[in-house]
Amino acid sequence: MIKHQHDTASSQPSGSSWEVFITFLKLGLTSFGGPVAHLGYFHKELVEKRRWLSEAQYAQLLALCQFLPGPASSQLGFALGLTRAGWLGAISAFVAFTMPSALLLFAFAMLIGEVQSAGLSVVVDGLKLVAVVIVADAVWGMWQKLCDARLTRAVALMVAVFLLLMPVLGYASPGWQIAAIVLAGLLGVWLRPEIPSSVAAAEGLNLRYGRRLGALLLLLFLGLLLLTLLQVTQLAGVSMAQDFYQAGALVFGGGHVVLPLLEANTVGAGVVSADDFLAGYGAAQAVPGPLFTFAAYLGALMPAGSGLTVSAPALQALIAIIAVFLPGFLLLLGVLPFWALLSSYVVVRHALVTVNAAVVGLLLATLVTPVASSAVRDLADVLIVVSGFALLRGWGAAVGLPALRLSPLTVVLWCVALTLLGALL
Repeated sequence: MIKHQHDTASSQPSGSSWEVFITFLKLGLTSFGGPVAHLGYFHKELVEKRRWLSEAQYAQLLALCQFLPGPASSQLGFALGLTRAGWLGAISAFVAFTMPSALLLFAFAMLIGEVQSAGLSVVVDGLKLVAVVIVADAVWGMWQKLCDARLTRAVALMVAVFLLLMPVLGYASPGWQIAAIVLAGLLGVWLRPEIPSSVAAAEGLNLRYGRRLGALLLLLFLGLLLLTLLQVTQLAGVSMAQDFYQAGALVFGGGHVVLPLLEANTVGAGVVSADDFLAGYGAAQAVPGPLFTFAAYLGALMPAGSGLTVSAPALQALIAIIAVFLPGFLLLLGVLPFWALLSSYVVVRHALVTVNAAVVGLLLATLVTPVASSAVRDLADVLIVVSGFALLRGWGAAVGLPALRLSPLTVVLWCVALTLLGALL
């Protein structure tokens, strides 16, 4: 079971925050491929090579991070830093792993206008097609992993149809996404689907603080979430922080699922254009590190009227980054002391099965609109998307291309190159 003391730390840090910072900076500069790939990078570097923790401890932290809302790979990195070097280690891991991609996406936001005005909008079009490929790949992978039974497939499809129909019927609202996830969880409690081996009870994990602090952090998470849902203030900077905090707090299933929530709070609110949104999302696939750093790009593009009295892109990007990551970290730290007890309840694991399926449906609906509907304009675009998807999945032989599973960065270059070629012909 989880070892802890209720009010004091149970052990001293076994490494330095500087060691954690350097290690995660290396990972932040080289970890291409998205959240799932990041988990592999962490395992190879920290479990196999550096032996910071055991296989069993890594598995327990990974299970918890996949269970909770938020960016699983960043939450896992934060937890790994915490177990290695305490609170400073956790902060060092977050800053080092996040900083490279956040700076690159901020720079892209500052250059997006010049790129478009210089007649290079075709590059932006290519990045939008990359977004279609990446989201389609995420849907395919999550469908295979999380929708392997009739019930879970049905839940995913019903959620997708529901979310696509509501705007058509005149009831567009990001609240429907939250409602779909909650209802799916209740359905799991009622129908009690078979629980896969990946949803298991925790044991054998050491922890350095107790349930009292964990409870306080959970209360802070819930209190801030309530304030964002109520939109109690429009003070400078706070309004934007509320939107990004809410998006980060309600993400089930990993980084890609933040897309519809961020889209609703930016494109849906009219503060970022759909073209700029999809171009930035495509650019986010070309940089290493966590996908949530897409928030830095969006924050930099948002006008002063969306939360600040004076336009300050760097400050807005920083606020967006902190706000979107904060809820996932608060929730992780709050739940850690209770994880063994929580995961022992079968009802929780039943709910998680259908919640995961609902997440796949949410992402499928997002793939249809706004991602594909805004990016794919003609047959040439369709062919670029199909070829990029085949290369990313290693299905090249099916369409006459090399049967290699290429990296997301290579697929980004492929899609942009084909788009440029098409514009020249």
